[in-house]
Amino acid sequence: MSLSDSSDPTPEARHADLKRLHAELEQCRRCPGMFGPPVHSRTVLSPVMLIGQAPGTREIEQLRPFCWTAGKTLFGWFAKIGLDEEAMRERTLISAVCRCFPGKNPKGGDRVPDRDEIARCGGWWTGEMQLLRPRLIVPIGKLAISQLMACGKLDEVVGRQWPYRSEAGWEADVIPLPHSSGASTWFKMEPGRTLLAQALALIAAHPAWRELLDE
Repeated sequence: MSLSDSSDPTPEARHADLKRLHAELEQCRRCPGMFGPPVHSRTVLSPVMLIGQAPGTREIEQLRPFCWTAGKTLFGWFAKIGLDEEAMRERTLISAVCRCFPGKNPKGGDRVPDRDEIARCGGWWTGEMQLLRPRLIVPIGKLAISQLMACGKLDEVVGRQWPYRSEAGWEADVIPLPHSSGASTWFKMEPGRTLLAQALALIAAHPAWRELLDE
């Protein structure tokens, strides 16, 4: 990926670079154990960035992040605080730790990407973040959360707002959410139910989210 030469590029230049990044991502075939093609959201500059784990089979078929069961749950959460699925897809950048389908786990569910796959794919979401410079980052699930901060148990991080400072010097807030997978029960029982509600309230009150509502 080649970024604009300026140390502080204009939004137009950053958007052009983001388009180039996504064009390069579409051609990526680095991981032999993953199933493509790679998935990305709309190429949009937004003050809010979501980071998921990895696409599933439906996302690979439709080339859209969060387009099946987990997405219905996730967008249902956001609809409660003012933005439905269509608005979220138009106004936010939806990223992921890995961009291809990892395959199925023999014990059930989707396989969690391994350390090497996460490392090989890391440049895509970090490149997006560098160009986006979001003011609010919403990692979804422990794998995504752990890329930004220490994450032992969800109980210890969900329901709170955390500071983030990039190597380039810009700052953002991180408000973690649990994974919205249908296989997860964490957010359906206590303390997950209450912590999820607290996290959504923090997102709803954040200036970056309020900016999306005003669009």
